[in-house]
Amino acid sequence: MFGKVLDKLGIKTRKGKENVYGYIFILPWLIGILCFTLGPMIFSLITSFTNYNMLKMDFTGLANYKKMFFQDQLFWKALKNTLYYALLNIPLITAGGVIVAVILNKSIFGLRTFRTIYYLPSIMVGVGTYFLWMLLLDPANGLVNSALALIGIKGPAWLTDPNWTKPAIILMHLWGLGGQMLLYLARLQSIPQDYYEAASLDGASGFKKFTKITVPLLSPIIFYNLTIGIIGAFQIFQEGYIFSGDGTGKPAGSLLFYNLHLWNQAFKNFKTGYANAMCWFLFAVVMILTVINQKISNKWVYYEEGESND
Repeated sequence: MFGKVLDKLGIKTRKGKENVYGYIFILPWLIGILCFTLGPMIFSLITSFTNYNMLKMDFTGLANYKKMFFQDQLFWKALKNTLYYALLNIPLITAGGVIVAVILNKSIFGLRTFRTIYYLPSIMVGVGTYFLWMLLLDPANGLVNSALALIGIKGPAWLTDPNWTKPAIILMHLWGLGGQMLLYLARLQSIPQDYYEAASLDGASGFKKFTKITVPLLSPIIFYNLTIGIIGAFQIFQEGYIFSGDGTGKPAGSLLFYNLHLWNQAFKNFKTGYANAMCWFLFAVVMILTVINQKISNKWVYYEEGESND
């Protein structure tokens, strides 16, 4: 019956009908992306040029953006905290994931148990993990400072000293690098051993094999994790909200990350127009960094025959 309807509409070829059927199948997705993604994005862009506060909306031009760059000192503090976290966390997580994967790729007794242990933190619920680390990083009775005391090191006040709050969060995230480790491990197990045997015959050292064989063949996975890591680093929110206790980013604003400041503007101060302007600035920064990462990947990412980064 539906075919007859298409015939009446002038769609009589098989290819044309298949195209219509295809669009019908993806129609729920199209409706979803228009209503719940594209629509809100357009509304957010429009309201970023207004004083929208959920009750009224008057056009103010570039006032929100001027305030963001020239008047809001907390904006720059939040951006600085986020960049600090991103610049330290992304390289450490990436390097840590590669190193752990290389170690766990060896043939040792109890290997499957070690792999499971390393992966377990990745499947723990976020908020539960944060409260666990609040206990571990307790300056008086925490396990971390107790372990440091055994080797004669006085541990810092991780979550109350502004100089140590962000390193504490990075340490917590290093504990959960099992997700990246699994991706690297899967790639390592697909590398032909012939490469390493040929390098051994040529007298290559273990370090040489790692830098000339392992890292180049892992580079597509490293590139993927870097891209996801950049996006994720600028989305950090829960850590600052929970560890500061009241969402203000204390102590001394050291945990006031960009998304936390944005959330405060939108849902505490009800300056939704200003918060949307902050959203679009963040979108632009992440987009630019992602494009730069994509462009320079051609210089260091190695793809085997049949693979592509397009």
